[in-house]
Amino acid sequence: QVQLAESGGGLVQAGGSLRLSCTASGRTFSMYYMGWFRQAPGKEREFVAAINWSGPGTYYGYSIKGRFTISRDNAENTVYLQMNNLKPEDTAIYYCAASNSRSRFTQYEVYNYWGQGTQVTVSS
Repeated sequence: QVQLAESGGGLVQAGGSLRLSCTASGRTFSMYYMGWFRQAPGKEREFVAAINWSGPGTYYGYSIKGRFTISRDNAENTVYLQMNNLKPEDTAIYYCAASNSRSRFTQYEVYNYWGQGTQVTVSS
C-alpha cells in the first residue's frame, strides 16, 4: 500500500502562483509514475502532469503546458506541482496519484493510489 498526502491548495487571484506538494509513504518502491489530476464541478477528471518516479520524464496536459511544472524529491518521497499564471479555469480539486504501471500515465484508471485532494480556487 502507498499513502499519499497533498497540501498547498488555497485561494489565489488570477495570474498568481501556488505550489502543491504530495508526500508518499508505505511501499513507495512499487511506484513508477506519480501524477496530478484535477476535477472541477460537473467535469471529468483531467490529467494535469506526471513524472517518472525513478528516472527521467515529465509529461503535461495540454491546457496547463508552459504554466505548470512537476518535480520530485526522492529523498523526501515528495512530488511538487508548481502552478504559475493561474487562471479561473484552473479552479478544481487537485489530486495526487501513484501508479505502478509503466504506460498510459495520462489515464486516471491506471493509478492505484490517490490522495484526498486539495482545493485550488482562482479568482478573476
